[in-house]
Amino acid sequence: MADLNTINLNRLITFVAVVEAGSLTAAAERLGLAKSMVSKHMQLLEAEIGVGLLLRSTRKLSLTEAGRTFYEASRQLLQSAEQAVEQARTGRDTPQGTLRVGAPIDYGVLVVAPLLSQLRARYPALKAELICGDHLNDLIAEGIDVTVRLGKLADSGHMAARVGRLEHWLVASPAFVERHGMPAAPDELPQLPYIGLSVLAQPGVFTLENAAGDVREVHMRNTVFTTNTAPVCRAVALAGDGVLRATVFSVRDDVAAGRLVRLAPAWSLKQSHIHAVFPASAHMPQKVRVFIDALKVAAGG
Repeated sequence: MADLNTINLNRLITFVAVVEAGSLTAAAERLGLAKSMVSKHMQLLEAEIGVGLLLRSTRKLSLTEAGRTFYEASRQLLQSAEQAVEQARTGRDTPQGTLRVGAPIDYGVLVVAPLLSQLRARYPALKAELICGDHLNDLIAEGIDVTVRLGKLADSGHMAARVGRLEHWLVASPAFVERHGMPAAPDELPQLPYIGLSVLAQPGVFTLENAAGDVREVHMRNTVFTTNTAPVCRAVALAGDGVLRATVFSVRDDVAAGRLVRLAPAWSLKQSHIHAVFPASAHMPQKVRVFIDALKVAAGG
């Protein structure tokens, strides 16, 4: 068994920060230390445990095989220590520390950011960091506690909790409808100008169903504008450039205000789900638990 008396455990915090930040400089900014001090901590840690952890070059910093294993163990150790401190300080499971949340840009802006502010007001010892992007977060590499994923889940090896339903509408601006007419049936859609979200596997393909149970697969053939973020898609639809397959949470207010109009309202797009995804661990941190519980309420789950 290793002699922990010879190891400065505070250096584990620095090591984990270096791995998650991706560089000594970024870790130094996150920790509020000088880069030279972070570098010294890493050199001393490697000396204390007797193995090399980091591979340094002029272009990037990467982990040795031993470093990858040591990072996973260190991250779990620090997480357990944080939970123990929280419980010891309060005598109960009160969320504390920084909650790092990942989310798609539109869902992060419209749903997650206000939710985190509400949690901050309820739990003053809780800090929040929201990382938004229309890509799949790497929870371990980015040090994210929990991320929100919309639609079908990929097999990631992480834990997941269903928090709500994901619904879509076909929408366009009133000016667009005035120019092109109001499509009432699926076969009137494919020829219309379409706005595509490029991060989807098949941006212009979707399935519609009516109350009678009739199902139609629609292939939009005239994509006139493509972008990689949902908020830009909404902006282009508001400008009148085309038909948009939009999440209901992102355009509900626009439809209610008349800025956008639902197309083929007798036909519905297939529903999917919203999930909260988090790394598997023996004990879910209380800060993650309260976030998921609050998200279920916000998402109608």
